[in-house]
Amino acid sequence: MQSTPGNLALLRNSSHMAETLIPSEIIKLASEVNHKIQLGEEIFNLTIGDFNPAIFPIPKELEDAIIKAYQSGHTNYPAANGMVELRKILSSSILNKLGLDYSPDEILVSGGARPLIYAIYKTILDKGDLVLFPVPSWNNNHYCHLSEACGQALEVSAAQNFMPTAADIKPFIEKATLIALCSPQNPTGTVFAKDTLLEICQLVKQENIRRSGNQKPLYIMYDQIYWELTFGDTRHYDPVSLEPALRDYVIYVDGLSKVFAATGVRVGWSFGPKKLIDQMRAILSHIGAWAPKAEQMATASFLQNTEAVQAYLNWFKPEIHYRLSALYDGIIKLKNDSYPIDIINPQAAIYLTVRCPWKGKTVKGSKVLETQQMVTAFILDTCKIAIVPFKAFGSSDDSDWYRISVGTLEKDHIDSIISGFKKGMDQLEDS
Repeated sequence: MQSTPGNLALLRNSSHMAETLIPSEIIKLASEVNHKIQLGEEIFNLTIGDFNPAIFPIPKELEDAIIKAYQSGHTNYPAANGMVELRKILSSSILNKLGLDYSPDEILVSGGARPLIYAIYKTILDKGDLVLFPVPSWNNNHYCHLSEACGQALEVSAAQNFMPTAADIKPFIEKATLIALCSPQNPTGTVFAKDTLLEICQLVKQENIRRSGNQKPLYIMYDQIYWELTFGDTRHYDPVSLEPALRDYVIYVDGLSKVFAATGVRVGWSFGPKKLIDQMRAILSHIGAWAPKAEQMATASFLQNTEAVQAYLNWFKPEIHYRLSALYDGIIKLKNDSYPIDIINPQAAIYLTVRCPWKGKTVKGSKVLETQQMVTAFILDTCKIAIVPFKAFGSSDDSDWYRISVGTLEKDHIDSIISGFKKGMDQLEDS
């Protein structure tokens, strides 16, 4: 059809997928916060799930190994599935730490976790296939969009620590192809209880028995990139350890970035059934999403140095836990003083989950906070605290829960943040 001035406005400049892709709400919020900071406002920015290298540098042994790897000439293409030196070390580490037996050929290394998650979606899903995922959760809605899958969000409550149950999943399971799970969970910093995850695993096992080769299997993607950052009595559980019969149906996602504050080093890995790992490798080899060879060789060297690894964790985990616990204690004190705020006890990762049920309240001498979006703006503009609403993680627009990230938090700012929450609530009254 020949274009005419009348129909030019109807033509797209790019694909439907690209035209309808929703930008990251977290990056958008962080950009707004940074703009305010550049204008001279003092804002406590607790939005991005990243680390300030001045507070949390990567391990010195890893840094030295990276430099040495570049000096040794590891600047050409790496193997498509990751350097064998690294995959051998990962195979041993997975067995020693998790009790899971995966050979180097069942492990795929990539430039962080994100390409691996994308490859899992593209490997398993055809257009229109159903993905089940809890909300709040990180980015599953966007990966569904990128792979043209149908996403079924399962909104779970604080009463469940924001972790899905078998009862949440069961109504949709017969039509599903993939269940996307994350523990410890981003954004909530909560984890699966053993019995909760076991019930989900048993449900998936029975569903795959029902399908008996007449239907595409039901898979679990298990993102456990925060698994070593658990605190107190919290324990990490994974599907295959609880239900070994699921070994052919679970693909794990893990990496260097969170546990060693190495988000910019970009070394992630996935392990699972060899056929799926091989197919994921083929997809990512066309994209070129491998981790740089020097970083891979350095990671292999560092992970072999178990004393250095443990020494870093012995320093790093208490530093993270201190920040989480201090914020938690301060907010609980406000709650106990009858302020309208709540928080979940820190379990894992670098996140706290805080509730600000202020919608409908009036700012003294000013406006009513009619929407949760207005509450978010009030937290930023009045409390001078930037945190991410669960809406950015797929929850409903009126969810009054927020993510606090402590990877950039200075210890001496904690009291000021608690005071900021108090200052804001002191200006609120019931309408």
